[in-house]
Amino acid sequence: MEEEKKTKFMTQAINDEILEKLSLKNRYSFLNTNLTAILEPNEFNFLKKAQKFCMRFEKKNNITHGPDEDVYDWIPAFGEAGYLTRAHKFEMIDVNYDYYGATAELMRCLAVDFFDPQFSLAGGATVLAINPIYEHHENMPIRLEIMKKFVTGVTPGAILITEPERGSDAVHMLTTCDEQDDGSFLLNGEKIFSTNGPKSGYVVAYATAEKNNGNTMAQFLIDTSWDGWNCERVFIPYVPKVWLGKERLDNLRVPKDYVLGGVGKGREHLFEGLVPERIGIAIDCVAQCWNAVAHAAIYANNRQQFNQMVLKFQGVGFLLTDLWARLTNVTLGLLMFCKNYDSKMEKFGGTLPRNISQALVASASQFKYHTAKLSAEICYEAANLMGGAGLCDNTLMQDLLNMSRIAEIVGGSRQIQNYIMSMAMRQLYKMSGI
Repeated sequence: MEEEKKTKFMTQAINDEILEKLSLKNRYSFLNTNLTAILEPNEFNFLKKAQKFCMRFEKKNNITHGPDEDVYDWIPAFGEAGYLTRAHKFEMIDVNYDYYGATAELMRCLAVDFFDPQFSLAGGATVLAINPIYEHHENMPIRLEIMKKFVTGVTPGAILITEPERGSDAVHMLTTCDEQDDGSFLLNGEKIFSTNGPKSGYVVAYATAEKNNGNTMAQFLIDTSWDGWNCERVFIPYVPKVWLGKERLDNLRVPKDYVLGGVGKGREHLFEGLVPERIGIAIDCVAQCWNAVAHAAIYANNRQQFNQMVLKFQGVGFLLTDLWARLTNVTLGLLMFCKNYDSKMEKFGGTLPRNISQALVASASQFKYHTAKLSAEICYEAANLMGGAGLCDNTLMQDLLNMSRIAEIVGGSRQIQNYIMSMAMRQLYKMSGI
């Protein structure tokens, strides 16, 4: 029995009764009770279906979420079951999901994040690689084949934007692309902090024909088995199970069919992906918050201190309900955004007009900015309310707390979101005719 416990955590610090109360099933039950009044039947049905898969997978495979488990081993099963992404229907690759879109992604992420937050983060990076191929596959067999591999979990994917000397400045890249007579390109340069980079069979990358000139940017699909691909892991202690990469491209030749957007098209392609990327991060942050609140609420309702449950102490109960109230309101806002986004996508045949897409950029930045800050606060305070139980390795709270520390950095730092929002406010002021 003692040996079995050691595979889950170093030393058990929470008693058996409370530890059992914090099970995946019980945390799902808490979440579902909170969402009953706000979800439509089709949304709730999909959420519960995804939850059921996660619970069965955890039990069947004896998943402990311990430090020795490789979250990338789980990707094929989730891909086969259709829980890596529900962003699109994917009829062109014969997947044909019956329920899909931004709202479906919110439901899927709520289920998967409760199962394992680090696994959910890695999966989200694959979705970022799927989106540009979906938008620019042009029915080319190789592009469709790679997209299907991502969607069905054959391999994780990654997207290469950030560079060591450029950080959040995604426009003025130093990685270059030189077009050849046969329409192929030679890529040279470095990328960094690409989630899943060392584990991916294929990646989407950006480069410019002229250094520092975003107007000459192009977008490429890369097979990581090609000559010229070099990748090493950048270890982020906050997410020890997620592999981020530092890539060096040395005269890496990209064939013509793998060029998703030629010189001059890359910048447009990059910015069209900002809305789904940042909403995806917002969805992940909200899921992390609900997971943290579920942990703290269950713990506070069961932990006895000074002869009564700790929830009854005002310092605990009032803080927890404050976090709970704000999270519920943000969830309602994000749910409305997702539904509105899905409605517009359906109205315009899956591709938003440029003016609408640009208008949503500010909203996406607002949600990414707000939910990332909320995640940092809620995950910390929820762990704090649990005392030592919220910091030790007996629950997923350690993952939630650690991941909330980086939420404001990934997908465009807090300051970049502030800049985007300030420019949007300036534009709205001009449009107001004041």
